Amino acid sequence: MVDALDLKIIECLKENARYSFVEIGKQVELSPSAVRERIQKLEDLEVIKGYRVRLDNTKLGFGLEVFIMFKLYSGKLNVFCENLDQFPEIFEIHRITGTHNIFMKVILNNQLHLQKYIDRLLVYGEPTTHLILSNLKEDL
Repeated sequence: MVDALDLKIIECLKENARYSFVEIGKQVELSPSAVRERIQKLEDLEVIKGYRVRLDNTKLGFGLEVFIMFKLYSGKLNVFCENLDQFPEIFEIHRITGTHNIFMKVILNNQLHLQKYIDRLLVYGEPTTHLILSNLKEDL
């Protein structure tokens, strides 16, 4: 399904998804058309699910990144999931096992924004908040 050349192409795209087929071809020793075909195959197989922009949220006015462990009240999971569009601050969200049901990464303006955000969550459950001090490693 996926071979060593595909993995090299994926590494190139992880480094910079805007590399041209020519640039990737130079790095993996393939022609641009062969790179294009392999990338298309990886997209068709949904090995590559999409491309995204990485932003510096502080330059956009969002100076606070937070992890929230969320223990939903009994019967509130479906209601919360149906209302996720009311929480545009959520950058990433996962349903998890353990004491908490939900793990999310949230991007906020400041501490006041965090306070108001927590108040909105209290309708659904009990949040435990962890401020992100720095990012030690990012693997896309």
